[in-house]
Amino acid sequence: MSRFLGEIKQLGYVVEDIEAAMKYWTEVLGVGPFYYMERVPLKNYRYKGHAYEPHNSVALANSGNVQVELIQARGETPSMYRDFIANSRSGLQHVAYWTEHFERDLQLLLDRGWKVGMSGEVGERGRFVYFETEYHPGTVIELSEVAGPKGKVFRIIRESAENWDGTDPVRAFPDLSKL
Repeated sequence: MSRFLGEIKQLGYVVEDIEAAMKYWTEVLGVGPFYYMERVPLKNYRYKGHAYEPHNSVALANSGNVQVELIQARGETPSMYRDFIANSRSGLQHVAYWTEHFERDLQLLLDRGWKVGMSGEVGERGRFVYFETEYHPGTVIELSEVAGPKGKVFRIIRESAENWDGTDPVRAFPDLSKL
């Protein structure tokens, strides 16, 4: 456990084929169900200080209290995900800490000298930042706000994994605007 941010809550894997990755995780590893979103509705996305409109697909499932995130960057929009793939990597790209006190925790890390490489928002009170520093080759740290609808979705995903029997392994992502 981090003395600064608590438990690691998510393992983020960048993959080249998200459908194949979901099939592997559900059929071989027995992790699921995955909640899949073909295009994440990002707002205020920035990469190295520049604004872009990326097309990323995401699938989320839980294994116990740890969330597994599968990410496929579609298109050529610059991002830390594209950098990861361009460096002949696939697999674990980030570990994430979740917070309901985003401003406070972000400032704590900035004060420690961490630099933001990528940031954005998913829904209301769903901000995130990825820091530039690699703590293992290719692996970076994400700080993710989970105070609003995004936090509710993460709870739904965790609860559905608790007694998952293998049926309906890929499900539609809940509508954040209706939570």
